[in-house]
Amino acid sequence: MTGLEVGRVCIKTAGREAGKLCVVVKGVDSTFVMITGPKSLTTVKRRKCNIAHLEPLDTKISIKSDAADSEVEAELKKADTLKKYSIPLFVKSIHREAVHIHEKKKKEHKKKEEKREEHKPEKKEVKEHKIEKKEVKKHKVEKKPTKKAAPKKSVAKKPAKKAPAKNTTKKK
Repeated sequence: MTGLEVGRVCIKTAGREAGKLCVVVKGVDSTFVMITGPKSLTTVKRRKCNIAHLEPLDTKISIKSDAADSEVEAELKKADTLKKYSIPLFVKSIHREAVHIHEKKKKEHKKKEEKREEHKPEKKEVKEHKIEKKEVKKHKVEKKPTKKAAPKKSVAKKPAKKAPAKNTTKKK
C-alpha cells in the first residue's frame, strides 16, 4: 500500500484543484490513491491522484476503504473538519444560484431577440435593372523596355549521331 492511509485528510498541491481539501478513500498502488472532496463540499471530484500531489494533514477520519461520498461528507461534518479548515457549507447553494442566474440571463436574452425581430423593417423588394453593356475599346499599353540581362554565351551543340540506314529490301 502507500504512505497515505484511508481516511487521511490532505490538500491537493497540483492540478486544477490545487489548494482544495480532499480525503484519501482507497490506495491504488505505491504511487497513486483514490481521493474525493467530496465534490458537494470542496468541489474535488473522486479520482485517482499521485501521492506526490498531496500534502497530508494531521486530521484523519474513520471511513472504510472505497467509502461513498455521502459517508465521507458525514464523517467530515462529525469531526468538525469543515470548521477547522474553513470549508463553507454553502457550496451547493452557490452552484444552484449560479445555475439560476444563468437561466435568468438566457430568458432575458431570448426576450431581447424577440423584440428585435418585431421591430425589424420588412425587406423591400429590389428591382432588377438591366445594364446595357457598352463596348469598351481595348487600348494597347506599350511596355517600357526593361534592362536586358547580359547575353548568354551560346554553347555549340554537337550534332546528333545518325543511325545507320535500315535495309529496306526484303530477302526472299
